[in-house]
Amino acid sequence: MLERDYITELISQFVEAVTRALRLAVEKGDPVSCQEVEQQVADLVDLDVQTAMALSPDSLVTMLVLSGMGDSIAAYVCYALDRVSSVYEAQGNNDLAGLRHLQAQAVAESFGCDPATPPEELAALDAELFGSAEEGA
Repeated sequence: MLERDYITELISQFVEAVTRALRLAVEKGDPVSCQEVEQQVADLVDLDVQTAMALSPDSLVTMLVLSGMGDSIAAYVCYALDRVSSVYEAQGNNDLAGLRHLQAQAVAESFGCDPATPPEELAALDAELFGSAEEGA
């Protein structure tokens, strides 16, 4: 029970921070907000942000597995990486966009989540910022 409460609290904090950061990244074109999304992913995986974001897609998946929470957090990690990839692409940062996309794909394939389908808590934000109104409905 305590572990589930802990994971629920982690996810709640993640959703709140990612919501704020993605909104700023998309609406204001704020590159620092993209880094905040990455920081939230790193925190969820319990790694330093520079280390986590430099990992190859397969290594990121390995870290999710080793965290023991991979199944619980994979959809959130996948979503955040995929959407920040889109923001980087819109900003013309194709190198980071490509790496984040590959990381999201690796998480999706390993944990059976769909990057195009946001977690329930992020569905309204996704529809607002990325036009995915029918996803998650």
